[in-house]
Amino acid sequence: MGFWSLFLVASMPIVQVLIVTGLGAILATSYLNVLPADARRSLNKIVFVVFTPSLMFASLAKTVTVSEMISWWFMPINVGLTFFIGGALGWIVVKLLKPGVHLEGLVIATCSAANLGNLLIIVVPAICHQEGSPFGESVACANIGFSYSSFSMTLGGFFIWTYTYQLLKGSADKAKERDAAEKLAVKQPNTDLEASGNTHLLRGEIQEHRATNYAVRPRNEDQPFCKKVAEVLQQILHEVMQPPFIAAVSLSLWVILGLAFGAIPWLKHLIIGENAPFRVVQDCIKLLGYVLAWDGTIPCITLILGGNLTQAGLQSSKVKPRVIIGIICVKYLLLPVIGMGVVKAARFCGFLAPDPLYQFVLMLQFSLPPAMNIGQYLPLFFKFFFASQCGTS
Repeated sequence: MGFWSLFLVASMPIVQVLIVTGLGAILATSYLNVLPADARRSLNKIVFVVFTPSLMFASLAKTVTVSEMISWWFMPINVGLTFFIGGALGWIVVKLLKPGVHLEGLVIATCSAANLGNLLIIVVPAICHQEGSPFGESVACANIGFSYSSFSMTLGGFFIWTYTYQLLKGSADKAKERDAAEKLAVKQPNTDLEASGNTHLLRGEIQEHRATNYAVRPRNEDQPFCKKVAEVLQQILHEVMQPPFIAAVSLSLWVILGLAFGAIPWLKHLIIGENAPFRVVQDCIKLLGYVLAWDGTIPCITLILGGNLTQAGLQSSKVKPRVIIGIICVKYLLLPVIGMGVVKAARFCGFLAPDPLYQFVLMLQFSLPPAMNIGQYLPLFFKFFFASQCGTS
């Protein structure tokens, strides 16, 4: 295939995504108000809880084998490298551009956490169905491509929860401490009408009532060990019960079940095949996973993505333009080049499966935009300035 043929095949799925995203943005505007915020939240719940798990389970259970699972061993390492290298580059951006204490974690998270799930589910099958695709027969390519995307989504959810979530939480704690310190540092008005030019501070006098406001807190080392352990367990339980963690775990369980049914022959024969005793389960999963999901999940995800873009734009953002430019340079210039080098080196060392689609997905993981889950985590921590400070999330 020539350059322009490859360029056309690669650009058409992106154009389709942009068109549907633009339609979602138009439907979410105040002029039409067909896709308001409440409708997007409800639609997102249906897609995330029903359509996407069914599609992932059906695809994995039908296409995955034990040998393929073993050949995918490099993908967790590749996803970890995207987070590690992106986080390091984001840290450099923070040190050079100094966006502010409350935005340091957000900048690093945006540079490291990529949209490893939704966009791969949209782009990879679209490339497979495109005429002239270099990845072989369209149906087989779409099935195995969706298996790659599902596994990538699971890995991305794990890293986003264990790394990105804690990073944003730490940044929010620093921001709250800064605001508390600023409130304490506010000077009290001078109500002493008889005061002269020689103030109490210049005369060396100390006000006892001021000193009581800054009493030293008891150190944590004085607490019993059992109480420390109980506090840590309570904090872990509180974080585990957060909605993002529950959603990520439920989605991961569907992927694990799909991998198990695909890798274990006797489980696979229970629900998949014309002579399977529980073929009705397969038919229901096909209805939700293929008929509704292929024709419903991907357009719904894209429409929601476009509608969310109208929630807050650059005009309402307090983020400095140079910080946004720095994030764009990291995500769309440096990381793709580094990703191509990583995948080329891994293939040269014999670490990768010979499937070209698998290698393409590994490269694509370095080139994806920031994860949309960051926008879901931010309101949990930044409620006190989320609307004005984090408009570009």
